[in-house]
Amino acid sequence: MLKSYDTISGKEGTAYLKIDGRNEELFRAKSIEAKIEIKKGAVKCIGRRMDGSKPTGMKGTGTLKLYYGFPLFADVVRQYKETGKALYFDMVLTNSDAASSAGVQTVLIKDCSVDGILLSKLDGDSDDPLEDEISFTFEDYEFLETFKNI
Repeated sequence: MLKSYDTISGKEGTAYLKIDGRNEELFRAKSIEAKIEIKKGAVKCIGRRMDGSKPTGMKGTGTLKLYYGFPLFADVVRQYKETGKALYFDMVLTNSDAASSAGVQTVLIKDCSVDGILLSKLDGDSDDPLEDEISFTFEDYEFLETFKNI
């Protein structure tokens, strides 16, 4: 039976970028999500009313929400604009809620590429700090450490 204290708090963990030979902590991040989509092709057969599906590949996508004013991704896009060379990066994401007996999980997200950036933002109606949302794709991943089966 699942104990409430064994659920994982999303606030407990760390996130780093490995970019251009250096590590950058994502201390401005509010949330990070990386997903795998399994691509499927339709399988249609005579005499069968329901379409089947066959896995044909995978695609990695993600979203990074952070407080506005982190220039790293603008620099990545600027470099591409000026040189034509796309700059890929890796992310290391760790969930580590000490209250949970599930332990720690660390995932290395490899060969990330941003889909675009927010150039500028003003919001006279908001009393909240400005935020940015950056979508990205990635080409591979590896679990460096996984949760215990509890």
